[in-house]
Amino acid sequence: MDTAKILKTARSVMDRECAAIRQARDCLDGGFAKAVGIILRCRGKIVITGMGKSGIIGKKISATLASTGTPSAFLHPGDAVHGDLGMIAKDDTVIAISNSGETDELLRILPSIRKIGARIISLTGARSSTLSSYSDAVIVTGEIVEADPFGLIPSSSTTCALVVGDALAVTLLVLRGFKKEDFAFFHPAGNLGKRLMLKVRDVMQTGKKIPMIPDSATLAAAIREINRKNLGFTLVVDKAGRLSGIVTDGDLRRFVAVGGSITGADLRSCTTPNPLTIREDRLAAQALALMEEREITCLAILDERRRPKGIVHLHDVLGKKEFRLDV
Repeated sequence: MDTAKILKTARSVMDRECAAIRQARDCLDGGFAKAVGIILRCRGKIVITGMGKSGIIGKKISATLASTGTPSAFLHPGDAVHGDLGMIAKDDTVIAISNSGETDELLRILPSIRKIGARIISLTGARSSTLSSYSDAVIVTGEIVEADPFGLIPSSSTTCALVVGDALAVTLLVLRGFKKEDFAFFHPAGNLGKRLMLKVRDVMQTGKKIPMIPDSATLAAAIREINRKNLGFTLVVDKAGRLSGIVTDGDLRRFVAVGGSITGADLRSCTTPNPLTIREDRLAAQALALMEEREITCLAILDERRRPKGIVHLHDVLGKKEFRLDV
């Protein structure tokens, strides 16, 4: 087995597909923006349709849209002409995928879609095509060279369609202000979704796990507590046990950076007063959103007397395994 030849062929395929993606990127124009506007104004659902490999890509695009706040469904053109066309309503928008823009099964249903009154967006490599002529907006990828030696097998073209579909979904996500907690709502069975839909009380740390020192302690004592609990911070409480501040790794770095000396330093020189808190009955997703908004990694949970009852760290919300970026 010639390993060098195998790797050369595989890398050649990837190179061709990467080149096709760059071409599709450069082809994005006002048609893409117009398509986004149509979808944002759509009062119904987004119906994706396509034949063969384009249909498979269409199913993935539809699933991505649905999971990120854009109601969507896939319609097979063959099923459409046998009654499933009834799933399209006048308030819907149809995204038709065809590299050539001349797929017979797609062209057969376009007049009916027009008669229903739904808008049509085409995702195609050919601006001047029958599919494009029926469309309210055209997303063009340009003439794609397939990655196989014969230039025939749907490869680069379907990859481009997939990437453009992702670009469409993420653009809509950003414009709609879609957040992680929204993602969790649509993914309740996923690991991240399950964690984010828990309450703060379900993920917070309590008791001796809470890093905490009295406001009469030294800065050196604060550092020792931070090291012992290994969370990057310690809460500071007054004589009555009420939360009065927080000392974080960042506070210590900034103190030293301006010439501060740890030895004999007053704790107040590194304490940030009035740290952010959250109620234990709030969703973990809300805790995450607050931490992201304020660019911090921890929140305190207080009892009715403002005494620390628990703390929630970014790791507690997401779970340490979630940082592998494979969720």
